Parts: sequence; structure tokens; C-alpha cells
Amino acid sequence: MAQTIGFIGLGIMGRPMAKNLLKAGHPVVVHSRSQGPVNELVGAGAKRASSAKEVAGQVDVLITMLPNSPEVELVALGSDGIIEGASNGEGVSNGEGVSNGEGAKKGLLYLDMSTISPLVSQKVGKALGAKGVRMLDAPVSGGEKGAIDAALSIMVGGEKADFDAALPIFQALGKTITHLGPLGAGGFTKLANQIIVAVNLTALGEALTLARKAGLDRALTLKALGGGLAASKCLEQKTPNYVAGTYNPGFKIDLHFKDLGLIMESSRALGVPLPCTAVVQELFNALRVKGKGGLDHSGVITLLEELAGMPNPS
Repeated sequence: MAQTIGFIGLGIMGRPMAKNLLKAGHPVVVHSRSQGPVNELVGAGAKRASSAKEVAGQVDVLITMLPNSPEVELVALGSDGIIEGASNGEGVSNGEGVSNGEGAKKGLLYLDMSTISPLVSQKVGKALGAKGVRMLDAPVSGGEKGAIDAALSIMVGGEKADFDAALPIFQALGKTITHLGPLGAGGFTKLANQIIVAVNLTALGEALTLARKAGLDRALTLKALGGGLAASKCLEQKTPNYVAGTYNPGFKIDLHFKDLGLIMESSRALGVPLPCTAVVQELFNALRVKGKGGLDHSGVITLLEELAGMPNPS
């Protein structure tokens, strides 16, 4: 029998991920701040819950996909949070392993797939562990397209036995699934990933701005670049944005700027200078100041084009 999975946070990434769990045959219980995506998932066969606590009392595995550390702390440890639905596995069973709202199902496995501070992941894991809840941090890369296609890269930290238990669920969501070490290891790996993506997108923006000012055709330029050492997943996935000159969000500048803040915070704590990342962080900051934080992160090119005296081609 398929495990019942709770899913909290149905944004750009969470909504298609929850749909993929339904497609894989899992009963899914959903909760989110915005009711539109909840209604959509309920229409597709999910069950609605009014709080994280209510979700925790009905599921075998609970996934969160939330914007930042404070939201994860609130959902996990706050009022009506996961921790309030946990009672060291001593809830009152209804005969099917469900606690009738008086405690989490025994042995609840919590997968936080958000990108947050690894230190916060460790704090949340310790607090939930005292209530008998096992936790993995499992941030993802691949953007909206990866979420839709169930082709995400999933970077996991936590106990190996818990990773093994969660693996079939991860396989419904992603293609590259890696256990990296103890709780927090997934988060540190995702921060490393976000350095590469942000710097790559900025380099692409600079290169394409130079090529455009030289009078080159953008589609042909991208084709040529994609066939050599400059090829990357960023170039491949963002080519339609660059050609159209439109930057509807697959992953917002606002969210990547948040990640850059987590990266710089971690780098200072660990004593690792990140000079290129620091420059990119300020470019993303400038975009937000200009009211462009809702653009896709490939939209950093619009700032570079503006600095070069060229309006956006769209």
C-alpha cells in the first residue's frame, strides 16, 4: 500500500511536485497559505488540511517546500505546527495507524525540501527528534521545469536509514538523488549549487549582452555557445527566455537573492571568501531595488543590458 504523504507549500515548485506524488499513486494531504493551489490539488485527488498539525496527524511522510528558514521554523515548531502534531509516537490510533489528531503517526518522516539555512535545519531536526519525528533536509535543483518533469536533483542530509526509507518518494520527484551526510549536508550542497547557478546566469547575461551589442543574432549565438565548453544546464533551460526577451519566473530573483544571503552568511561563518558571489549578490540586490525581484533569475541580463545602454528586446 502506498504511503500517505503530506505536502505543505504549493508554490512554483511545490505544486508540480505534489502532483507528481499523486501521479505515482500516493494519497496526498495538502496545506498551503494560498488556497488556489490547494483547490487545484484537491481537484486532482488530494485531501485538504487546515494546518501543519492536521497534516502531521494523517500521514506517513511529510514534505515541506517553503520560501525560507522562518517559514520552515514556523510550520515545524510554531503554533499548530508539526511539533504540535507529534507526541513521541504515542497518539491514539484509529486502527489504521492514524492518530485522530492527537499525535503524529508513529515514526513520522519529515522531508524539508526547501532551501534554508543548514543550521536551522539542524535546530528543527533536534526539536522534532525529541518528539519522535525523523528529519531529512533535501533541497532540490532543477527549477520549475525539473519539478514538472520529475527530474529534480535532490540533495539529502540525514540518517542513511531515513534516506533509504524516503528514496522511493524522492524517485517520484527527481532523477539525481544523493545522500551527502548528516542533517544539514543537503543544505550546504544546495548553497554550493546556488553559487554556480547565480554566477553562471550572470556570466550568460554578460556574454549575451556583449554579443547583442556586437550585432549578433541571439538564437544563433546561443546555439553556438551550447555546442562547446560554454554549454550548461542554465544555458539549455533558459534559452527560451533569452530568445523571447521575457523572464517569467521559473525561479524568482527574490528567492535566489535569499539564497545568496544564506550563502554569504555560511561563507563568513566558515571563513570562505566568495568574491564572485558577493558581486552577483549585489547585482541581484540592484534588480530588487528596481522592482524586478519577481522576474526569473535569468532576468539578471536585463540589468546588464541596461548598464550597456540597451533596452530589453521584448
